[in-house]
Amino acid sequence: MRKILLSVILSAPLWVLGQGFQVNLQGQKQIGMAGAGSALALDEASVFFNPGAVSFLEKNSISAGVNPLLFKSVFQRTGSNVNEEVKNKIAPPFEFYAVWGPKSNKWKLGLGVYTPFGGLVDWGDNWSGKYALTSLNLKAIYIQPTLSVKITDQIGIGAGFVYNHGDVNLQRALPVNYPDGRSGKATLDGTGKGYGWNAGIYIKTLSDITFAIVHKSKVITKLEGGSAEFDVPNSLRTSFPAGNTFNAELPLPATTTLGIGIPLSKSTLLAFDASWVQWHIYQDLSFDYATNTSALADTKSARNYRDGSSFKLGINHQASDKLALRAGVGYAFTPVQNGYVTPEAPDADRYILSAGAGYSVTSKFEVNASFFFEDVKSRKQKNIETGLDGTFKTLVYAPGISLTYKW
Repeated sequence: MRKILLSVILSAPLWVLGQGFQVNLQGQKQIGMAGAGSALALDEASVFFNPGAVSFLEKNSISAGVNPLLFKSVFQRTGSNVNEEVKNKIAPPFEFYAVWGPKSNKWKLGLGVYTPFGGLVDWGDNWSGKYALTSLNLKAIYIQPTLSVKITDQIGIGAGFVYNHGDVNLQRALPVNYPDGRSGKATLDGTGKGYGWNAGIYIKTLSDITFAIVHKSKVITKLEGGSAEFDVPNSLRTSFPAGNTFNAELPLPATTTLGIGIPLSKSTLLAFDASWVQWHIYQDLSFDYATNTSALADTKSARNYRDGSSFKLGINHQASDKLALRAGVGYAFTPVQNGYVTPEAPDADRYILSAGAGYSVTSKFEVNASFFFEDVKSRKQKNIETGLDGTFKTLVYAPGISLTYKW
């Protein structure tokens, strides 16, 4: 029984990694174009999409936005006709940007606060995969001060320092029962921090076609002193001591993006982004417990992620002086290999569709809205470590809105 408990506790990731939890919701204009826009100097969200484009922004500005995200996932266990669904919970990815610089100079300062990774999923306490996971709440909040310089009238470069604050709460059932029939429970909770950078080059040709090269570094976030609490019958409490803690690491991947912006007319821009997401850094999952017992030893579990990629095409049309319309499509390839799909990240290749609009209320105030949809392909899997065997199907919905002030 102790060996069974140990395998259950250590088999599922402390941090959720995968395309499904790489939150591509960092700017309302770009979200409306499926996340394309690294080669467009559209607005202050260039702090995230391409720091090199920030110096080409005409006005100083500040903006804030939110994208209430609904993650709908269904699981059907192999041999069963019963569909088990996650509970309806809304995650709140957000973004805040500010850009400032004297108009007579060729440099600008920027600040971005955004959530590029995260997840909120609750399968309930009694579903068939409860020993792998019952619920997860994960947030990675990046803070990025940025400097951008226009080195010529056609070329801009920029870079920003990234500080990440990570927060996680993960819960799962344990295969032991109290006299009243309820299962034991494990809860892992903690925070961590990590550091990285974001740099980009923006090139504008004489024909107004623009190009971008952007690299966002990996961020190794270290979690120290996380709380590991186990709700088990009295007979097992010596094996799972109260007040235990653990250390772990969250390897968030580097991303390299190549972008192109093409003016189809004076009022219409086409944007294309191709991104390579370097998930290969996530090869294993390690737990270091402060207190070890015969049933709770430090461990290293293979994850063997491969690199992922995405391709996004978007259009921005200025319908009038005040109204802009946007749309986009995309496709993303999962980094999760067969045998490693989990209910925390029931990931697969996915289609992306989006739409958006912007309205200038005055010369200084602007409202932008978007709707982002992902159709994650059905994927039948048997997890190598937990043995959870069945088919996952996931849809993601994320409406969004932001307010901008320019001067």
